[in-house]
Amino acid sequence: MVSRVIPVDSFDLVIFGGTGDLARRKILPGLFRRYCAGQVPPEAKIIGAARSEMSVEEFREMVRASIEEFGSTPHEPGQLSSFLERVHYEAVDATGDDGWEALKSHLRDDTIRAFYFSVGPSLFGAIAERLRDKGLADAESRIVVEKPFGHDLASAKSLNATLAQHFDETQIYRIDHYLGKETVQNLMAVRFGNMLFEPLWNSQYVDHIQITVAETVGVGGRGSYYDKSGAMRDMVQNHLMQLLCLIAMEPPAKFDPDAVRDEKLKVIRALDPVEPHHMVRGQYAAGGDEEGYRVHVENEKSRTESFVAMRVNISNWRWAGTPFYLRTGKRLRARTSEIAVVFKDAPHSIFGADAGRHRNVLSIRLQPNEGMTLDVTIKEPGPGGMRLVDVPLDMTFADALGPDTEAVPDAYERLIMDVIRGNQTLFMRGDEVEAAWAWTDPIIEGWEARGDVPKPYDPGGPGPEDSLMLLHRDGRRWREIKA
Repeated sequence: MVSRVIPVDSFDLVIFGGTGDLARRKILPGLFRRYCAGQVPPEAKIIGAARSEMSVEEFREMVRASIEEFGSTPHEPGQLSSFLERVHYEAVDATGDDGWEALKSHLRDDTIRAFYFSVGPSLFGAIAERLRDKGLADAESRIVVEKPFGHDLASAKSLNATLAQHFDETQIYRIDHYLGKETVQNLMAVRFGNMLFEPLWNSQYVDHIQITVAETVGVGGRGSYYDKSGAMRDMVQNHLMQLLCLIAMEPPAKFDPDAVRDEKLKVIRALDPVEPHHMVRGQYAAGGDEEGYRVHVENEKSRTESFVAMRVNISNWRWAGTPFYLRTGKRLRARTSEIAVVFKDAPHSIFGADAGRHRNVLSIRLQPNEGMTLDVTIKEPGPGGMRLVDVPLDMTFADALGPDTEAVPDAYERLIMDVIRGNQTLFMRGDEVEAAWAWTDPIIEGWEARGDVPKPYDPGGPGPEDSLMLLHRDGRRWREIKA
């Protein structure tokens, strides 16, 4: 089964930070994949902009190397060369005047203009100001900004105010690649497109929900950034918060950007403050041939967490009494992202104690192997009485849709195409970002005020022992972290 490709209108896309890691690994290979799929119009232009002095030929060669290294797109002979003809480059001083007129000369009239800020947040304001002052952007232009969207509530408000000086909220696309994953969008389809689930999607039938984002890698070359951020700012405040909102939100009146984001905002505002005994922070220790977190960040006294687990409660009619357990960390057993909706036991078992305890669990896998499974209790085949087992109804996309990789586009591909379409459904709104920080800040301030020290944990495991106790105290267990 091959996904239906709907071409977008012609566009000019400028990538600030066009020689950076994100552009080389994700943005440029993703655009080439969309080009091969026939979604990018032949006349579209992709313009890299960065400080480096580089010829167009040198930049195109860099793009070619990036696609060959990070792209996995089968393509016809000549497609890559044809794509590269649409790629241009200009050296631009983001905080000065050099290069802007040359960049403007590449842009066409009566064509969608999009500007991707693949740079640090400190440059957002300077670039936004010059796009307006130099006449590169108009009322129909769009800007894409990468996280982090601030470091706390005050900085997020300042960043939003800076962007708002030059662009309307309808022109600002705050990108979170988790929302571009096929499974995340399928979560909405499963909930709101099937009568089977939505009537059960509440505290009457759901015992609890677990959201896990686990990584096997450490902080790597991001040590200096990460030690000022930590798992709470880097993952919980944005990625996990977005997943929580999509799981918990009320059905929007229609599948419309503001209608969806209004419901997500209501979830964030309904979150209770988190009590200290409902949180666990961890920091990976050395293990095997691998050095520990403090060595990686070159700070032997670091109190920054590389792991967070917490119990979260939502004070509204739908979820009162149903806990949400969030967990994320580095150097864990496997790389996986999963949402598990654990339904309550049947009110009465007719099969007796020997049948054991069985529960329906809807597991939504974001990575690896995007898909969903629903654990259903059935009779174990064979003679010998009524023995019950749980078996999964598997909805793995690779199996259901066939081996054609085009069926599941990369998250960045989908989101960039949504920018060109002008569809903000999968992008965060300014008030949503600020509400998330307003909930997160008191948690971080509490850690600092108490002088909390993260619990050390062995790499390659499930995290600190205290995180297991977080659920054990409630008579529950974390789902196993496995690939």
